[in-house]
Amino acid sequence: MSSDRKTFRVALRGVVALLAALAAVLSQVSASPDGIGRKTDNQTDQVPALILDGGRRLDFVRAISSETQVKPKRSMWNKIVDLVAGPPQFHRMVRPYGIALDSLGRVIVSDPGVPAVHILDFEKQKYEQLNGGKGQPFRSPMGVAVDAQDNIYVSDSGLGIVFVFDSKGRHKSSIGKLQGGAGFFQRPTGIAVDSAAKRLYVADTLRHKIYALDLTGRVLGSFGERGLRPGQFNFPTEIVVRGEKLLVVDAMNFRVQTLTRDGAFVRSFGSLGERTGSLFRPKGLALDSEGNIYVADALLETVQVFNEEGRLLYFFGRSGAGLGEFQLPSGLCIDPRNRIYVADSLNQRIQIFQFTSAPRPGRGSGR
Repeated sequence: MSSDRKTFRVALRGVVALLAALAAVLSQVSASPDGIGRKTDNQTDQVPALILDGGRRLDFVRAISSETQVKPKRSMWNKIVDLVAGPPQFHRMVRPYGIALDSLGRVIVSDPGVPAVHILDFEKQKYEQLNGGKGQPFRSPMGVAVDAQDNIYVSDSGLGIVFVFDSKGRHKSSIGKLQGGAGFFQRPTGIAVDSAAKRLYVADTLRHKIYALDLTGRVLGSFGERGLRPGQFNFPTEIVVRGEKLLVVDAMNFRVQTLTRDGAFVRSFGSLGERTGSLFRPKGLALDSEGNIYVADALLETVQVFNEEGRLLYFFGRSGAGLGEFQLPSGLCIDPRNRIYVADSLNQRIQIFQFTSAPRPGRGSGR
């Protein structure tokens, strides 16, 4: 019996020593920056702030690429189990494209590389994934938008359908789906919701048109045709609604057009070129609180910022895989706090920046 006890004690000491060694290794792994996983203390230090005119500035915040950055940190015991049994399979971004934010603070990202839609809820530390409608999986989800009730709209360019989900991710309907499963749209890409007017705008890239629908999916009208003149399009892709105005990326005319809600031409800016100030392959589109227009250019691999008249104010980013750099940037979204979300497609991540607007004059400034 004494021999058995001695053997047990030796075995127990061995297990304790093994667990201690594993804990030491895991503590080192947890402390080391991983570049694309958790946010690290020195992430923001790697990207210098961009100081702009009038007290404005742009700061890098963080990069997001995986479900692991949303959920709570795993316990030490779970990490030990991972080393023995193998790590769990976490969802990662493959080719993020479109971005939207809802009133709950969730970041909603379309990803045709999966194909799926990622829903990142940092406040509740939850991750969800949408994979399509009832009996109809996504083929190529591209545009994503939300309405005032946090319903989620996803355009699928491969199916020619706009999927509608409620705020809990349950499929409600499929807009444009015809008998036999085909879509009414040829290639729907950019979408935007005008909650005030209760309208949904869909850019049909191959038809060179913008469709206006009510929120049930009934077509109210369309505008645009292929051409170079004001109000005409050549492969329109992205749409943004701001007040009474509708802004459209007119991709192969290398410009951004501003229209009324009903499609009447207001103004445009942009021309083909390989330098900042011109547009080469415009993709994402967003507006900040000052009304400045942000355009992600997939081939220049930068985000350019213009005023309403189209004058270049500044730009940020360059080609590369480092923090603050882009490879094929696509979708853009800006929240009410002027946080800028950029889909960095080939780097398989979302990058977040903070724009600080010009300080407001004090009451006693006399201005």
